[in-house]
Amino acid sequence: MYRPRIPAVALAAAALIATTGAAGPSPKPSPSVSPSASPTQSDGTLQILTYRGYAEYGGTSPQANWAGPFEKETGCRVARLDTVRTPEEMAARLRERSYDVISAGPALAAAMIEAKQVQPIDTAKIDDYGDLAKPLRELMTDAKTDAVHGVPFLWGFHEFLYDSRRVRGGGLGEVLRSDRVMLKDSPLTLADAALADDAVERPFELTASQLDEAAERLTGYDDRAYWTNDLDLVKGFATGSVDYAQATPYHRLLLQKAKIPVKAVKTRKTTGWVDSWMLAANVTDTDCAYRWLNRMAEAGSQRDAAAWLGLAPANTQACKGRARDVCKAYGATTKSYRLDHIAFAVRPPGDCLPPDGECTDYNAWTERWRELMK
Repeated sequence: MYRPRIPAVALAAAALIATTGAAGPSPKPSPSVSPSASPTQSDGTLQILTYRGYAEYGGTSPQANWAGPFEKETGCRVARLDTVRTPEEMAARLRERSYDVISAGPALAAAMIEAKQVQPIDTAKIDDYGDLAKPLRELMTDAKTDAVHGVPFLWGFHEFLYDSRRVRGGGLGEVLRSDRVMLKDSPLTLADAALADDAVERPFELTASQLDEAAERLTGYDDRAYWTNDLDLVKGFATGSVDYAQATPYHRLLLQKAKIPVKAVKTRKTTGWVDSWMLAANVTDTDCAYRWLNRMAEAGSQRDAAAWLGLAPANTQACKGRARDVCKAYGATTKSYRLDHIAFAVRPPGDCLPPDGECTDYNAWTERWRELMK
């Protein structure tokens, strides 16, 4: 899934306004992983694999520093901190070496759980675990065994924005039929396309025919734009080259602050994801690892990360101060705060996957997406 970073994007958007004269200014399916068997640290140090911006030391901005205080207050030292931008990069790193804690998105998390490359987490050792939104906790809990394999950290969802100066919105089907819509370059965009069919309730658990129908909705638009960098998305609206775009509430917030009158198309459901911290299976001395998981579950750490990255915090107590605007954009500060309108990305369950089940796997999604991009 795309993981934005507010300061860099905000500055870029401002630059676009000045240069264009406009009226105003991470989920990919994850490959399988087979970590090496190299030993992890057990001497008061941690080896961490995460997405960029998830473990900040203040080097980019003094306002983004929640890893530095962790070392000073716990005595644990981060011996290695590797950061990546995509699930594919993360899976590649995991094939090269072992880590103590990893922040993974849904597809990669499920792959690691299935391969027994992470161990269950003792939630009694996570002081603020009960403050994490229950639907997000349930995503990382095995329904059959109640084993918990991840501590939810940040989450987001997609929406389709439209320029209200040019179009009147319409429904999801109308958006997908437009030549002037910019979609995210990801196979999981097929899940959003699947939601145009009112009969689809679980867009990440598609049969072969449902996957074909979703792909068909995106076929035949050779000049359509796709984005991987959010600057392309911002530029599309700033220059008036697009009427619609698949985005996040954070992008809507950014564009509206830049005086571009974008609104979100009303849909019955939308797709989302949650990134969670996981504990590697081969970690035997877990003291510092649990100290890290504790810190990442705290409202303060999640508040700083949410404000820095433009994603919503899993801790319901974190939507204060500098994270308030981001939480508001995701609807996380309303009294009727619910997540049931979001279809969170999941790996299809075992009884749904081939060869016994009817669901398509992510390899099929990737292949269909490659065909669309030809």
